[in-house]
Amino acid sequence: MKKLRMTNLNSRNKLLKFILPIFVLLGLVLTLTSGCTRNLNKVEEGEGKLIVGLDETFVPMGFRDKDGQLKGFDIDLAKAVAKKLNREIVFQPIDWAMKETELKNGTIDLIWNGYSVTPDRKKEVAFSNSYLTNSQDLIVLTDGADSSKKLPLSYLDNKVIGMQNSSSGQLVFDNFPKVLKDKVKTPVLYDNFNNAFMDLNAKRISGILGDSIYLDYYRSKQKNPAQYQIIQADYPKETFAVGLRKNNPKLLKQLNKALKELKEDGTAAKLSKKWFNRDLSI
Repeated sequence: MKKLRMTNLNSRNKLLKFILPIFVLLGLVLTLTSGCTRNLNKVEEGEGKLIVGLDETFVPMGFRDKDGQLKGFDIDLAKAVAKKLNREIVFQPIDWAMKETELKNGTIDLIWNGYSVTPDRKKEVAFSNSYLTNSQDLIVLTDGADSSKKLPLSYLDNKVIGMQNSSSGQLVFDNFPKVLKDKVKTPVLYDNFNNAFMDLNAKRISGILGDSIYLDYYRSKQKNPAQYQIIQADYPKETFAVGLRKNNPKLLKQLNKALKELKEDGTAAKLSKKWFNRDLSI
């Protein structure tokens, strides 16, 4: 009987030795998490840093160069706005499909990365005044026969195209099915455009639906731009704006004021010409 008690005691001690470190680690995680909780009221009142959420692969809006530094039109514009507001700004790469969730949770304060204004998104976020024009078009990899002529949208009938998951392209693709959705095969959704272009160049897909600004920039940087062709889609024209929480009216007002000043002093046009070789600012 005594031996049985000793066995039970040893078993309990072993169990405690196993469980105790788990509880200690859990307590540490909870402590760190609670210590990192952000005061979103301070963000609205003009205190603390502003965190911008972005897809760090989206050229030429916000992307990492060969040295790992973030560059792009939106990066430059956001820094210019932050200077106007006298606020520190931090760029936080996110899963683009989770951008609105990240905003609502307070992980980020601004969605600023070629973010198109759409009716669906207006239901979830507040938008700044628009600052850039854009459209949703397609890019295809042509062969020798096709590269000499302008291809119609019907070129993609019954073919597989790709697009970024939760992008503006996917939104218009679903909302305006007669333009393209009813005519092509089931599309392939990608986490980012880099993977989409890998499949396009490998001829696993026939085209990519995306922002005209991105498609034009990508084609211009290729060794042989002529092998790519942009096909215009009959979707409504778009504009880019900054997304923020609907309970941040003060921040929205400050943001719009700064954007207006940058438009009036020529900074927005200068940045547009730097990245797109033309003035697309509005």
